Amino acid sequence: MQAPTEATSRPRVGERIMAVINRDPLTAPHGTRNDAVLAAVLLGIAVCLALFTDEGRRPDAVGWTLLAAAHVPIVWRRRRPLLVLAALMVLVVPYHAMDNNHTAVGPASYVVLYTLAVTGRPLRTVLTGVVVLTVSVSIMLTVNTHQALELIRISGWVIAVLFCGIDVRYYRQYVSSIVERAERAERTREEEARRRVAEERLRVARDLHDLLAHSITLIGVQTSVAAHVLTADPERLDRAAVAKALDDIAETCRSARGELRTTLEVLRAQDAAAVPDARGPLPGLRGLSDLAQGARLAGARVDLSVTADEVPPAVGAAVYRITQEALTNVVRHAGPEPSVRVEVHAGPGALRLSVTDDGTGPDPAGTPGFGLVGMRERARSVGGTLDAGPREDADGFEVTAVLPTPATPLTTTTTITSERAG
Repeated sequence: MQAPTEATSRPRVGERIMAVINRDPLTAPHGTRNDAVLAAVLLGIAVCLALFTDEGRRPDAVGWTLLAAAHVPIVWRRRRPLLVLAALMVLVVPYHAMDNNHTAVGPASYVVLYTLAVTGRPLRTVLTGVVVLTVSVSIMLTVNTHQALELIRISGWVIAVLFCGIDVRYYRQYVSSIVERAERAERTREEEARRRVAEERLRVARDLHDLLAHSITLIGVQTSVAAHVLTADPERLDRAAVAKALDDIAETCRSARGELRTTLEVLRAQDAAAVPDARGPLPGLRGLSDLAQGARLAGARVDLSVTADEVPPAVGAAVYRITQEALTNVVRHAGPEPSVRVEVHAGPGALRLSVTDDGTGPDPAGTPGFGLVGMRERARSVGGTLDAGPREDADGFEVTAVLPTPATPLTTTTTITSERAG
């Protein structure tokens, strides 16, 4: 059973021949060894031609020596084709001048001319062919006019060999260009894949930062509320307030866990059918109410106003994440019970988001985080801009973002709400 598998795995004869044709002769493996074998084969053919054709011109001792020596330079035909041709001409000219068998050196001459055409420029090949024919005809005219006319008659074979070599050279260049384009396209695809992987990792890192920072901040505030209720007046323990604070913590944990599973789902190779609750839609404008409610539970007075048509999911997700990070910063840095106003307004071709508060702002001596950087990256990811900094006309901090949307608004509207803290 193993033998058929090995036979089918081997390249066929036609494929091997095409591989040899497509391969650059200068970079082919074992080139010198193969050329030495070729020179020996050509010498054997030349000996047979000299013995069995035109017996009246069978070479003498000098002729046999020149015939054998003419095949030696073929061993280096790939590296120095012009020098090999010159050496062949130096040996062949006296061979023909002595009126030896003129057919015997033909195969070696054709191989050298073909090598020159394959490895050299076409103009040089044509000029060399003209020189070789001119010299050969001139020599034959001095030796035998009949043989000179015969050489002119068979010169078509010389021209055919030269143009065959030129065609093979062009074909190899064409195949090489195709291979180079394919390799370049493959490198481009790999670079594009690496770029997309890097962008996806950055997006996941931003999502994790926004989610964990927001959830942990709310849990910390709600835990502080529960601890304060427990230690403020032990004699008059408000069990309802403690239970509400613990319920808020549990609800925040459940929401964070669900959103964390949705965010990390892109990093898993699981089947969505096997994990039906692991995939969810991108957060959007409809989730702003939950963010506002979470900030209210943490002690902030939130005024939410959303007036917008349906927006692309990427823009809605950017608005949600920017608002989430802005409210997290308010709860963390704005001081006790800050007032926050969140406005989302759809204008012509753009969605405008504004989050302002009247708190004290972040501590200048504190360690800077990645919140503002993440918000700017969120805005840039959809082609928008974001500005963040202290308010000029009052105390507090302000975050404004302009995110482009399709020029033609969709007919379906999401929510047009105005929520204020009770």
